[in-house]
Amino acid sequence: MPATQKSHKPATTYDVHPSLAMFQRTLESLKEKSGRSLEEWLKFVEKEGPSTEKERREWLKAKHGLGTNYAWWIAERSVGKGEDGNPETYLQQAEEHVEKMYSGAKENLRPIYEELLALGRSMGKDVKVCPCQTMVPFYRNHVFAQVKPTTRTRINLGLALKDTKTPKRLIDTGGLAKKDRITHRIEITSLKDIDAEVKKWLKTAYEMDK
Repeated sequence: MPATQKSHKPATTYDVHPSLAMFQRTLESLKEKSGRSLEEWLKFVEKEGPSTEKERREWLKAKHGLGTNYAWWIAERSVGKGEDGNPETYLQQAEEHVEKMYSGAKENLRPIYEELLALGRSMGKDVKVCPCQTMVPFYRNHVFAQVKPTTRTRINLGLALKDTKTPKRLIDTGGLAKKDRITHRIEITSLKDIDAEVKKWLKTAYEMDK
């Protein structure tokens, strides 16, 4: 009789977003602060609350004294939207975000993205890659770079370089003045654009995020 083979779920390419730790802490403190857990609030809203998300949000704030963040979050979850705080859900969505970003007219950018992803990972074992809906940020302690398919033919590699002097190829995003993490970007339109200069500045951004 043949041995039963165990199925192994393939490891995900990505990492859990740092914001989920804060989300989990918020989830844990909800009952203490409001008297109900998330599940209890969802059942209560379904039974007693208004029908729309917007009305539920205002009702939770006005009638039950919940803060904006809690009210927004519960109202979203009550209509099947928003984050559920589950790392597995996030990782599944991360894969879906990337597939959607690099489909259709932008499918031809996928090899460039994969090369930048591998390059970002190579910066160090502490690099975390946490996709969002429109971009893929690289984290060390904070975001030090991000990959964004901006047009059908171009990916922008954003870098957190503060006030570092850079050559003209690195375009100032105005991020420093706006207090954004990403301060510069390099336009990548082909694999050959990922050259020694790109690797140098990505490494610089990584090393600055200590």
